[in-house]
Amino acid sequence: MTVRIVNRPAVCFSAALLSLAAAAQDSLKELDTPYVPTPQVVVDRMLDLAQLKPGEMVIDLGSGDGRIMIEAATRYGARGFGVEIDPLLVKRSNENALRAGVADRVKFLQQDLFKTDFHEANVLTLYLLPDVNLALRPKILAELKAGARVVSHDYNMGDWRPDAEETIPAPDKKVGARKESQVYLWTVPAKVDGDWKFELSSGVKSRRTRLALKQKYQMVSGTVELTGQGDVPVSGGKLSGNELRLTLPAGAVDRGPVEMVGRVNGDAIAGTLRKAGRDIAKWSARR
Repeated sequence: MTVRIVNRPAVCFSAALLSLAAAAQDSLKELDTPYVPTPQVVVDRMLDLAQLKPGEMVIDLGSGDGRIMIEAATRYGARGFGVEIDPLLVKRSNENALRAGVADRVKFLQQDLFKTDFHEANVLTLYLLPDVNLALRPKILAELKAGARVVSHDYNMGDWRPDAEETIPAPDKKVGARKESQVYLWTVPAKVDGDWKFELSSGVKSRRTRLALKQKYQMVSGTVELTGQGDVPVSGGKLSGNELRLTLPAGAVDRGPVEMVGRVNGDAIAGTLRKAGRDIAKWSARR
């Protein structure tokens, strides 16, 4: 981890994600932080938690000596690049990749984190400082595709709560009195906020109504319009990448609550209604 950090900028999940990230960068006050290597046991767990697959693209921010990217390539068959501000570490990392036989799939660049393009990454790994994580959060949410995974060593993303969090014993950790590390995982959610035309289909019968959704990161709330009842709240809304799960209230299609499971594809969602573990109807929505 070697980064230049920012004074605490205010960032939030909104339509102006990229402009907020740019504003945060404009307020940078550069401070050098020392290089601190990620313990190998933590590297292994970060990549395991990300469920990295062969051929996937990884970007490592604050890549240090390159160990995360080189492990991703040698152990998982991944590809990608690391971003680091220290030119000596960039040189060392590229030499390490050459020695490991993965220089054809892995490279290391000396460049600004905030000017790095994240669009192609399947996995983003971080060992930065809290202010940097928060300043990068709008850019991460704006640029990474739904389903991409973000794994951070030791520091979280503020009110974007992780999908998984673990404490890892790390006896060879170079900083801190406690020889352990925190590892956080987030899956970038699809964007579902807005009003949707909602259709339920069961056999030859279909029913059209309105579904209104509000989103905060991966958590989703909203209402469905029911005949004679008006707008009725839905519950349990959560996104895991492109997969959306909601619970329709009793009376919407059945006497009891029914789970909706669907896959988001831009301005369309399609899925099934489930009760007691079995599909009972199909549904679709268009924004």
